Amino acid sequence: MNDQFARQAQDMLAAAKDARIPENVKVFAEESVAKSRDAYAKLSAATQDNVKAVEEIVQTAQAGAKTFSEKVMQAAAVNVEAAFDAAEAIARAKTLPEIARLQADYLKQQFAAASSQTKEFFELSNKISRQTLESMNAAATKSFEQIRKVG
Repeated sequence: MNDQFARQAQDMLAAAKDARIPENVKVFAEESVAKSRDAYAKLSAATQDNVKAVEEIVQTAQAGAKTFSEKVMQAAAVNVEAAFDAAEAIARAKTLPEIARLQADYLKQQFAAASSQTKEFFELSNKISRQTLESMNAAATKSFEQIRKVG
């Protein structure tokens, strides 16, 4: 059986030696390879651009998160400082009505500060979200355009 298989393989190889590939098949194959190479180059370039776009989106989001966390830390420091100032003033007070007035003033100031800080956080959060979404939209638009050109 092995001998028969070997003979068949040799016969096929001998027949293949003399066979010629038709010119139109060769041209088609060469054109297909060239087109595939060109499509790959375009897709590769688009992919590299998309990776850069993702990096830009991540950097935008990271910068926004950093700005937001810095704002939170700043607000916390201001609030703690106000609490210490109020505590010192209360500790120096001479009468109970003075303590009550200082406490009421502190609470009034803190409510105002909390309202202002909440507004700032909300506005900053919206700004960061808008910047990140704009970056994502620009990247998506560019990506779709590149894919459309390749396709």
